[in-house]
Amino acid sequence: MGYRSLRECVDDLERHGHLVRVDAEVDPRLELAEIQRRLYAAGGPAVYFARVKGSAFPMLGNLFGSLPRARFMFRDSLPAVQRLVELKVDPSRALRRPLHYLGVPWTALSMLPMRTREAAVLEHETSISALPQLQSWPDDGGAYITLPQVYTEDPDAPGPMRSNLGMYRVQLSGGRYAADREVGLHYQIHRGIGVHHAAALRRGEKLRVNVFVGGPPALTVAAVMPLPEGLPELLFAGALGRRRVRLCQPPGAASGGGHPAIHADADFCISGYVDPGRLLPEGPFGDHLGYYSLAHDFPVLTVEHVYHRQGAIWPFTVVGRPPQEDTTFGALIHELTGPLIPTVVQGVQAVNAVDAAGVHPLLLAIGSERYSPYAVPEQPQELLTQANAILGQGQMSLAKYLCIVDPSDAPELDIHDIAAFFAYWLARFEPRRDLHFQTETTIDTLDYTGPGINQGSKLVIAARGKPRRQLPTRVPAQLTLPAGFDDARVCLPGVLALRGPAYAGGQGEDTAVERLCAQLPLTHALNGFPLVVVCDDSELCARTQDNFLWVTFTRSNPAVDVHGVASFTRHKHWGCAGSLVIDARRKPWHAPPLLEDPKLSARVDELAKRGGPLYGLF
Repeated sequence: MGYRSLRECVDDLERHGHLVRVDAEVDPRLELAEIQRRLYAAGGPAVYFARVKGSAFPMLGNLFGSLPRARFMFRDSLPAVQRLVELKVDPSRALRRPLHYLGVPWTALSMLPMRTREAAVLEHETSISALPQLQSWPDDGGAYITLPQVYTEDPDAPGPMRSNLGMYRVQLSGGRYAADREVGLHYQIHRGIGVHHAAALRRGEKLRVNVFVGGPPALTVAAVMPLPEGLPELLFAGALGRRRVRLCQPPGAASGGGHPAIHADADFCISGYVDPGRLLPEGPFGDHLGYYSLAHDFPVLTVEHVYHRQGAIWPFTVVGRPPQEDTTFGALIHELTGPLIPTVVQGVQAVNAVDAAGVHPLLLAIGSERYSPYAVPEQPQELLTQANAILGQGQMSLAKYLCIVDPSDAPELDIHDIAAFFAYWLARFEPRRDLHFQTETTIDTLDYTGPGINQGSKLVIAARGKPRRQLPTRVPAQLTLPAGFDDARVCLPGVLALRGPAYAGGQGEDTAVERLCAQLPLTHALNGFPLVVVCDDSELCARTQDNFLWVTFTRSNPAVDVHGVASFTRHKHWGCAGSLVIDARRKPWHAPPLLEDPKLSARVDELAKRGGPLYGLF
């Protein structure tokens, strides 16, 4: 639907049974987050919370709580957007099926932002402390906006066509921020706002920033879209929302005076500026890897105005260990942009940023060996070229582990069938040859497995050809392990988890896993498993596929934590003849995992009992 406001969307969802209202007062400190986590896990409806403790504004949870609901909200625009994508992949389709693509020019027209003098968002002003103060996890450093749309324009060429709309964390309270005058602005590396911030620093200017909350849902989706650099998110929002995004000038600002436009139909707009070079500690906050992101210096947004429309609604979500509501964003993005992957990286058919592993720690890719028609050698060749190209693309460059295969003998291989994909590459990769490291490079800002913020390493594992081994599915009956290692459990075919001793020392100082590998001969039964994970709790690791992915890939830094039986270095290439062994134990420098408050959990249990305000929602 081409919603003109978030209120229109709420009313539409309620009419069609996708939304319920809760009139009992709810607490934005921890309680709402606990409710939201349960709503999402249960596949529950969107919920409008009419009374929020400490704020006059209602809150909206679980709006994107399921892929069917997301499709429903954009039911009239998804086919048009998909046709745009199809023409991007193959423009000749327009000639072959002109009637099918007849509406494309109108969709393209809706992508262009428009100026307006009427702006509902400017009807009222309030303060930062009057906004809903959502805190999701017990050790969060304060309240923050979980669904912000942070808008900036290029200082060198102001205007919407050189703009960036991104979802960057905005801390509202806590820390060393001046109450009601300053908020934290956390953005990670390789984000579009960084280009604008760098330009402002070069010019010695303040970076003007507008933070939108609410408005038509198309803007929220656009803020998380991995669009090519130079393509403004506002254009995509227009196509997805079936109407041009309406922009207005800030009150008292002259056109072209360096003040970025305001989204006229947002529910809220925090307007201010970032001073060159001014930083304050932001955080800690629970994040999408399932741990707290610790306090670090980030830019400070000096607040000049907090605008809101009449009847404004504050949408929110919870960020934590997947799956959470942002899992739906990922699924929707894949539906819309998946067909574009082959046009971005030639030869690559599909890429999956694995949600259960925290997205950036693990990428799976299906590539192709196209340049050897006269012979099909077993060694990956073009796959390595494609892997390097993937790691050079925007957010994909933050991946730690990239597994890429050429399934020429299994064309039905599904990039999203994790178990099938692992079985394919584990049966085929050659650990002596197919492991390719990048060291001293960048990883996700929120990943603490490396030596410092944004610092870490990468490992590309390529596989092709015929199976080299059978993948065991049971622990060998007579498996013996060196002292300190026990409780062997199978996670997936060919993947064995071991409980190891607690990590002791600093980075690279604990040699327990190296010693394990050194003590095992190639004839040892452990080497029947091509991948071995050493962790603190092997029962937890092997309990579910998601646990295996989360433990293994969020708790390891490839260059430090990947070991192997009968390992060697030749011509600066590292490989092993036996099992590949990943040390996924918790390390002293890792961020703490997210744990819920038991008292809050018990309170929400009471609210969800028969007769309670949340009964029947989850």
